[in-house]
Amino acid sequence: MSQNPTKHTKVLIIGSGPAGYTAAVYAARAMLNPILVYGSEPGGQLTTTTDVENYPGFADVIQGPWLMDQMKEQAKAVGTEMIEDHISSVNLKTSPFEAMGDTGQKYTADSIIISTGAQARWLNLKSEQDFRGFGVSACATCDGFFFKDKEVAVVGGGNAAVEEAMFLTKFASKVKLIHRRDSLRAEKMLQKKLMENKKIEIIWDSVVEDVVGDKDPKNVKGIKIKNVKTNKIEELKLDGVFIAIGHDPATQLFKDQLQMDKEGYLITKPDSTETNIPGVYAAGDVKDKTFRQAVTAAGMGCMAALEAEKFLSH
Repeated sequence: MSQNPTKHTKVLIIGSGPAGYTAAVYAARAMLNPILVYGSEPGGQLTTTTDVENYPGFADVIQGPWLMDQMKEQAKAVGTEMIEDHISSVNLKTSPFEAMGDTGQKYTADSIIISTGAQARWLNLKSEQDFRGFGVSACATCDGFFFKDKEVAVVGGGNAAVEEAMFLTKFASKVKLIHRRDSLRAEKMLQKKLMENKKIEIIWDSVVEDVVGDKDPKNVKGIKIKNVKTNKIEELKLDGVFIAIGHDPATQLFKDQLQMDKEGYLITKPDSTETNIPGVYAAGDVKDKTFRQAVTAAGMGCMAALEAEKFLSH
């Protein structure tokens, strides 16, 4: 006999960003007594974002971690049971669905909302991590506004990198696109637009070696880049660096059980959060590689809870 009897819930929510918390608020208010299981970093990507200016309802700049705390407290206040655990396996073929936690706790659920999110890929330089939120960002639409009339760099060569570079020209005086190869992977149409933009300079065959800046107050002053063909290192003066080398959705857990695209994002039905298994829903960055905003994730969390409620009532 295990020390923890199985925990059963009508709605099991896995993951705790804007999508998971909003789903919890709606599910709890529908009297479904949801359980939300969050991992060691509750709040998701917003907890690494300092200033948030684009979440509706706040005229003043708010802090990402604060916004996540508020959502968590709201979900709790309306009746969500919060459990810190890491779900290590799920079985979506049984009825009810089953999930196992690292703590040894077994969960069963009549419906599941997956909001495990995604992580931006980083270069994994110590200096890059030191300046995260202080001039180093992985989201131009979130942070571009803070670089009005400043010089910035975008690192990457795919569609995302090109789109970020184009977007940043609205604010920055100069955008340098740094790519480790001598040609871009981005779509031809996007490349054409990029080449025609006078504010953008492409630096080929180069990788970022280091982010340089002041310690107190923290701000980025530049980057050191290395030419991979000549090994020559040069320093560029800059005010910001945007890393755009892709995202990884946290979907390992659902491999071979749920439909995913080639990048691992969960596939849902059009205008719905329902996956290919009825009763299993996906909300937020775990399924959305287009918008990736707190407000769209929250919107999908709401949709998922309403869809789960409808599913359970039949």
